[in-house]
Amino acid sequence: MRAAALQYVRKVSGFREPAAHNAAAFERAVDQVAAATEELLGTLVVRGG
Repeated sequence: MRAAALQYVRKVSGFREPAAHNAAAFERAVDQVAAATEELLGTLVVRGG
């Protein structure tokens, strides 16, 4: 999950590695995207499986 979140944040920010002054914001965004993705996948209901 974290790898996908990292890829997403890199893509939307345009940075492969953030500058030191942006590192905390970058890491926070990765954590938030990963958490949102985990929540989404954990609450989806698949029918007719």
